[in-house]
Formats: sequence, structure tokens, C-alpha cells
Amino acid sequence: MTEQTPPIVELAEWFQTPPGEYVLAWERAQFDAIVADVFGYYAWQSGLADINLLQANRMPFKGWVGTEMPAPEQAAQWQGCVLARPDALPFESQSVDLLLLPHAFECTDAPHDVLREAERVLVPEGRLVISGFNPWSLWGARNRMPGMEPWLPHAPSAQVSLPRLKDWLKLLSFDVGPGRFGCYSPACRTDKWLRRWNFMEAYGRRWWAVGGAVYVVSAVKRVAGMRLIGPAWKKSRRKRARAASVAVNRQAGPGKT
Repeated sequence: MTEQTPPIVELAEWFQTPPGEYVLAWERAQFDAIVADVFGYYAWQSGLADINLLQANRMPFKGWVGTEMPAPEQAAQWQGCVLARPDALPFESQSVDLLLLPHAFECTDAPHDVLREAERVLVPEGRLVISGFNPWSLWGARNRMPGMEPWLPHAPSAQVSLPRLKDWLKLLSFDVGPGRFGCYSPACRTDKWLRRWNFMEAYGRRWWAVGGAVYVVSAVKRVAGMRLIGPAWKKSRRKRARAASVAVNRQAGPGKT
């Protein structure tokens, strides 16, 4: 019996093809723009160890977590590598400032568990960034056509649309930003034809914005009832300043000089 290739390995191999490189170039630009101004201490990326999507971030610790140990040259670009599934992260609750899930739903049968685990490990105001294939794009439609060779490196049932993902995130009390769609070229296997269809990028963004082959969305974890309180010394200093600003006008009475 032939051993089945793990989805994350199949996805990594697909990113080395011309359409995969086309998608990766767009996704990398989106991740760079989103994570550049996210601050904190601990940032983690789940999956795709050879594609560092945290390069533009300036946190002191940037690690990788996944189900297959990366090669030494891949592991060298991370401050730490951990073996774990995205729905069972070995991190303490509220300990991660930034978590990236590139195409996590195409590599798991439990997308809800992945999101719940992300909500658990993120600190209040922590950021989650997710990318995925758009099932309502030309690429997604081609993947569902009967009798045709699969185009994307996963089963059609693994695709999660952006509107559905936003609903799931809102149920977990995330503040969800606007999604970004990209890669409007028809499904082509060669770089030559992808370049010929490059004009579709401008037309697609203008006339069919939700039809991009892939999407990226960012969300911030909100905690109901949480209020940021400054240090106690600031409060006491303000009190002393108010007390010192009160002026008392005393006039000299009889027999006093």
C-alpha cells in the first residue's frame, strides 16, 4: 500500500511549482505588511518551515511549530522549533503575542479546534493572521470540476471561505480586519502563461474583488471587560500634583507681622 503524503508536505512541494511561487509572492507581501508593526515578545508560525513569513516582524523571539521536523538549514532561520499539531499547541495560555496560520485549514480535519487553540494561547490584544485558498475563485472552481485532475494540493472539502472564517473568529470574540484577496490569474501551470494573464490582477481587484485565488485575514483577540490600568506610581504622582497646586491666601491678622 502506497504511503500517503502528509498534507503539509504536499502543500510545501506545491509552493515550489510556478503557480505556487505566484501565490507565495503575493502572500509574502501581505504577511510582511501585516506583521511589520505587531509588537510583543513571542511570535510563532505554524507549518511551512521553509517559508519564513515572520521576517518583517521585529519581535525578539520568532519560532516555528509543526508536525514534521524541518531540515537543519530550515530550522536555522528560527529561534526555536517545536513538534506539535496546530490544534494542540504546547504553549501556556495567553503566552503568544503573534500567531501565523498559513494554509492551516488545508492541513487539518479540525479547523474549529485550531481556532480555539489559537484563542487560548494568544495574549489579550494578541494578533492572529491566517491565509487560505478561496473556494469561490477560478482555482477553487477548477478543483471541484468532476473528471479533472486536482489543481490545488488538498481536497475541496478542506477549503474554508473567508466569510465563514470571519464568522468563526467573531464567535471567539476576535476583532476581525478586512480580508485581502489576491491572485486573479486563471489556473495555469507554467510561468509563461501566468505572466500573460497578469493583467487580470488589476481587473480582478476592481471588478471581482472576492474572486482571488487566495486570501489573508488578520484578527485581534479581545477580552470582554478588560481595562488597561497604568502603574500605581503614576496615579499617586497625579494626586500629589493636584494637592500641591492648591493655593491658600492667608492675610496677616492684628498683632502679626
